[in-house]
Amino acid sequence: MILAAAGGRYAKALYEIGEETGQTELLSRQVTAMAKVYADSEDLRSVIDNPLIPEPRREAILKAVAARLGLEPPVVNLLRLMARRHRMGALPDVARALRVMVDERSGVLRATIVSAAPLSEPDVAQIVAQLERKTRRRIVAEHQHDPSLIAGVVTRIGDKTIDGSLKGRLEALERRLLQP
Repeated sequence: MILAAAGGRYAKALYEIGEETGQTELLSRQVTAMAKVYADSEDLRSVIDNPLIPEPRREAILKAVAARLGLEPPVVNLLRLMARRHRMGALPDVARALRVMVDERSGVLRATIVSAAPLSEPDVAQIVAQLERKTRRRIVAEHQHDPSLIAGVVTRIGDKTIDGSLKGRLEALERRLLQP
């Protein structure tokens, strides 16, 4: 909880810098990329999070990773600050919060489309077009497949779920039949 709250504050600060420079989208992508590198590399985490390693050494490693990723100075400064304060564990929260802020500003909704079988690009595009008509906002969708759905599609937009799967319908039928 503490890291999530800190993540929101860091994201807000970086968002404000991005607004001033017109780079909110770029900064968001870069923080997301760094969060992925940090999460995927146990070696990097063990060095950056280790208080026994001298701070100049940890900062040099962090700068080298940032240079390799081509990160902008505001992102590098944020990472240095988070590392000094031992808050790098909040980096995924920063990336998520920053993405939400950028999406809200640009009128984008993120959706997850889960289907029983892989969908073709035209099928996904058709679902996205229907969602855009219903919400009157631009939708950026991620597609996944889950064979346990049996058939159909489950769509999640924020905290709303549209369950059009056979599994969901069978579960609803079971609940109705078991009610007294």
